[in-house]
Amino acid sequence: MGKPVALNGDRAVAEAMRQMNPDVVAAYPITPQTEIVMRFSEFVANGEVDTEFIPVESEHAAMSACVGACAAGGRAQTATSGAGLAFMWEVLWVASGTRLPIVMHMVNRSFSAPLNILCDHSDSMGARDAGWVQLYDETVQEAYDNAIQSVRIAEHPDVMLPTLHALDGFILGHNLERLELLPDEAVKQFIGTYKPMYSLLDLDRPVTYGPMDYHDYFFEHKRQQVAAMERALEVVPLIGEEYGRLTGRYYGLMEGYRLEDAELATVVLGSTVGTTRVVVDELRDQGVKAGLLKIRCFRPFPAAMVAEALGDKKAIAVLDRSLSFGGQGNPLFFEVCTALFSHGFSPKVVNYVYGLGGRDTVPAQIRQVYHELIKIDREGVTGPTLRYLGVRE
Repeated sequence: MGKPVALNGDRAVAEAMRQMNPDVVAAYPITPQTEIVMRFSEFVANGEVDTEFIPVESEHAAMSACVGACAAGGRAQTATSGAGLAFMWEVLWVASGTRLPIVMHMVNRSFSAPLNILCDHSDSMGARDAGWVQLYDETVQEAYDNAIQSVRIAEHPDVMLPTLHALDGFILGHNLERLELLPDEAVKQFIGTYKPMYSLLDLDRPVTYGPMDYHDYFFEHKRQQVAAMERALEVVPLIGEEYGRLTGRYYGLMEGYRLEDAELATVVLGSTVGTTRVVVDELRDQGVKAGLLKIRCFRPFPAAMVAEALGDKKAIAVLDRSLSFGGQGNPLFFEVCTALFSHGFSPKVVNYVYGLGGRDTVPAQIRQVYHELIKIDREGVTGPTLRYLGVRE
């Protein structure tokens, strides 16, 4: 039922926002996200949406405005990148701790310094413990689809947590791809009408948002957030299944590619998944039992499913597009290792850092990863756990 078009990721997200017609969008422009809110502001100016568009003075103010709008009972969305997310930092915790289903369209950008506007996952991975559901997009089509599904996930009564989906800056944000747009009415029906449990403007049922919460209840409220995030493990694929019945594109928490009988596997998220698929196909043609595990939902992390998918592999490489300075690995690697070991599996696992600051990751580099996995399996020695792909040393 979709309409085929050619759009870049930013414009695809802006189209999804137009179709969803949120009550409030508050945003501050920052490269490479700017085109999302720039295009959406045109929809507002042309009367194509009813949204109250608030061009604020900073990203901290943008998230604060979304918190207020959502607490008042409205659907609120924003978009940001890199340092913009860092400027929102304090209010990210306010949004999740107050259980407000805000949706953020995150276009990944490196943190300074040195100054860099290109893609890596430092920003969204830095916010991985802020209590937001996190989805990662492989393609422009997924950026559009995940933008729409994020609303349903965030607003589900078993979740009620803010949700972000992340698309790689420039690689997806500014590159044209073919995708299918749903009819406006189909999107409207899919997301439905927002019915908040509580609203500051409901005078018949007065509530308080943001009271002081000392040791007597704070711990319990955090435990409730944990439980809500755990329930999202069931809700995310439930919404993905419903979306699949509408579009033919089904989404889960993760996706295995030629993984079932694989002996060597990589774990990847974001746009590099596409490059890795190509290499997996090449290696399969050469008789190498290579496979790929794509992580779509990073928060909550589907640990049991990951362990089941990878537990019997001979050697595994986890690819991270961000750094955890001083750690014994990096964000995705931590999660995969914990999932495996806590479920009783101990395969050989190595961690590759790649693509920092927007550096291209080409098929030859992914081939290198698999060739090193072949060596690990053949020699029975893992070697250095932490490795760097495509860096001059």
